[in-house]
Amino acid sequence: MRNLNPVIFIISVMFVLLSIFMTLPVFLLAGSVAPNAEAFTESAAIVCALGILGILATYRQPRDLKPRFMFVLTVSSWFVIALLGALPFYLSDTGISLVDAVFEGTSGITTTGATVLTGLDSMDRDLLLWRSILQWIGGIGIIGMFVAVLPFLRVGGMRLFATESSEWTDKALPRMKTLSRGLLVVYIVFSIVAVVTYWLSGMTLFDAFNHGLTSIATGGFSTSDASMGKFDSDLILLQGSLFMMIGSLPFFLFVREMHGQHGVLFRDQQVRLFLTILLVIPAMLTLYRWYVSTGDFDPFHGYVSTLFNVTSVVTTTGYASEDYSAWGPLAFVLFFFLMFVGGCSGSTAGGMKIFRFQLSLIVLREQLMRLLHPRAVLTRNYNGRAVSDEIISSMIAYTFIFLLCLLVITVALAALQLDFITSLSGALTALTNVGPGLGAIIGPAGTFQSLPDAAKWILAVGMLMGRLEILSVVIVLSPAFWRS
Repeated sequence: MRNLNPVIFIISVMFVLLSIFMTLPVFLLAGSVAPNAEAFTESAAIVCALGILGILATYRQPRDLKPRFMFVLTVSSWFVIALLGALPFYLSDTGISLVDAVFEGTSGITTTGATVLTGLDSMDRDLLLWRSILQWIGGIGIIGMFVAVLPFLRVGGMRLFATESSEWTDKALPRMKTLSRGLLVVYIVFSIVAVVTYWLSGMTLFDAFNHGLTSIATGGFSTSDASMGKFDSDLILLQGSLFMMIGSLPFFLFVREMHGQHGVLFRDQQVRLFLTILLVIPAMLTLYRWYVSTGDFDPFHGYVSTLFNVTSVVTTTGYASEDYSAWGPLAFVLFFFLMFVGGCSGSTAGGMKIFRFQLSLIVLREQLMRLLHPRAVLTRNYNGRAVSDEIISSMIAYTFIFLLCLLVITVALAALQLDFITSLSGALTALTNVGPGLGAIIGPAGTFQSLPDAAKWILAVGMLMGRLEILSVVIVLSPAFWRS
């Protein structure tokens, strides 16, 4: 239990910070009515009290965090903050049930964007603000986790992106603090630019603020049931595509650019492949839509719409400007496989991440070469760095456990009498943190509201596992972890 003291202390500090964020919806709506001000006040008081109690109980205890307990800190903090983030929804006057509140809070903090709420156009503004703020908090939390925590934990091949600031040593702490400050500055600046850009393009300040936060966080929560389809503007869709792309690029490379290392962003292999995908696939899909169209088809608007929706799925944001599942069989199948992809490591995006597909191609090429030249001495390089067997093993383990979880969750949802498309796409969208699934029920034109409560609990756990790269959760739940 003594080893858990630093974990409890750090999580308690997070509680206090979360309680401060809980007051923001009321503060930001100070000039107008905040219908659920009491719910936010009560939620902030509860969370702050828990945080203060935890700090008082552990602040005099040694706070040397042992490496293995980084797993416990990472997993427990996300699960607990997801539950506490649901309090304003549950305590509000809108009658949101406990399971729906937890689902919405989990979807928010994991930047998944799946929702059980309807009537967003007329919903209380303080709740809409809280949804967006949750995703913005989750976005910066994800960046910090991928840059400073997961490489250290050697999870899912993330060791490939380890830097000196990823090492959990006293010598590295000053550099980690410098990197953290740089990441926060870049994240805030991009968020402000997104808000101002949307506002100048015709959105109301309220809509611009919400969509600015959720675009950079690649979260996808909107202020309308029609999502980005509410704004009938190609310019806004192009801007949304750009901001989603920015949110899906490695933020630590932005920091390096800011410190004078010009060109590192576009020299990165995962960035180049990511941008190539978003250049080629929308163009091909637009031509397909034009070919199968039976009426008038505007090529420019068609391309903008396709680019926006493809970018939304690949970056795991979850916006939609129209029901892309109705674009035909090819588009339906293509969007399903695009849900696997995700953004770059060190970004706010979910999914399997670009670099894992690149590593898989490297391994495939190596195996083919060994069949042709059994005695050849081959080297693996990625971004100019050697790729060790440890990284490959970790990547393969992640891929296997991802597919296994996809199978288990799909079967569990099917056991609740959900159809195959809903079960499979629901499991996939939860694990990759995309947001909407496919089909008539949870597709881009639907919500998760009609699903059974048990399905919502399963998907909420799936969203958290996907955000935590799955292996972290599996390790903490392993009896061997606690025995040793």
